[in-house]
Amino acid sequence: MQKDMVKSDPLKEYEQIFKALADEKRLKILHLLADSPLESQCVCDLTEDMEMAQSKLSYHLKILLRAGLINQTKKGTWHYYSLNDENISAVLSDGIFQNPRIKRSSAGK
Repeated sequence: MQKDMVKSDPLKEYEQIFKALADEKRLKILHLLADSPLESQCVCDLTEDMEMAQSKLSYHLKILLRAGLINQTKKGTWHYYSLNDENISAVLSDGIFQNPRIKRSSAGK
């Protein structure tokens, strides 16, 4: 997972990730970032798309950032957000939980 995430315990990292994903507004933010033709989205555009005050949007973005699900860059006075593709892929992969009792095969059984 991302270096910005809590280092102490992998289970705490996963808890933080799943708490971030357990909110409809944050899922919508992730969806907007994933669907965007742009590499990153300005917070001003996200505010408009989410129909939400910037202060409330910033709260949700902060949670997604702490969970390592999005990246933030500053250009001038604006912050731009993009998906953290590496961490999103890790969350959606089998790597987060592997049951040793289930044999996985490349044949897709």
